[in-house]
Amino acid sequence: MSQSVIGYMLEIRARLLKSILFVALVFLSLVYFAQDLYSYVATPLIVALPSGSHMIAIDVTSPLFAPFKVTLVIAFLISLPFLFYQLWAFFMPALYRQEKVLMAGILCSSTVLFYIGLAFSYFIVLPVTFDFFTSIVPMEVHLATDIERYLNFVIKVFIGFGVAFEVPVVVLISCLLGITDPANLKKMRPYFIVGAFVIAMLLTPPDVISQLLLALPMLVLFELGVFLAVMMQRALR
Repeated sequence: MSQSVIGYMLEIRARLLKSILFVALVFLSLVYFAQDLYSYVATPLIVALPSGSHMIAIDVTSPLFAPFKVTLVIAFLISLPFLFYQLWAFFMPALYRQEKVLMAGILCSSTVLFYIGLAFSYFIVLPVTFDFFTSIVPMEVHLATDIERYLNFVIKVFIGFGVAFEVPVVVLISCLLGITDPANLKKMRPYFIVGAFVIAMLLTPPDVISQLLLALPMLVLFELGVFLAVMMQRALR
């Protein structure tokens, strides 16, 4: 094995260790507030619950591990800029100056868009979704949601919206790599519209409102990505 390959492997190992250590430090700094963090994450459902309803814990260990789990997820999300920096720093020596600036811009925009997707799902999608579901509960049914299942549901929604909001970045990268171009993207618009609603159907609860709340932003972000790709194409000429 050549020295250069060994060097790359050692650097990857070092950056992975730094990333894991950083996430662990953030987690340890937040673990004292684990109960408060879970309460904050559960707020959209708690506010929507009918009077007299509350969340429950089916498993004995859920009251302990559910707050720790949400704290670990939040620690990872907070650490994203540092993790992306480690990725950028690893590739930086092999890049030209213009490529370094471009990659830094892509990583920064990816982080911002992911956070916007999280905020959109928490402040808009979850309240609207829970208001809808709690409004259709039959009078004779007492609504009580398990805290672990709620957390798994919320994490799925967060990841789904965070990833879905990366559409402009995916469009730009596809154009940069020559996979497609703005003209082809415009022709593919009808297929993307159908695909957006299919993705929304898979990533959101089975109601029209939450599906629209994911599909429509994806369509807007697709158009933004096409617009930015056109601007980039003109700038590179």
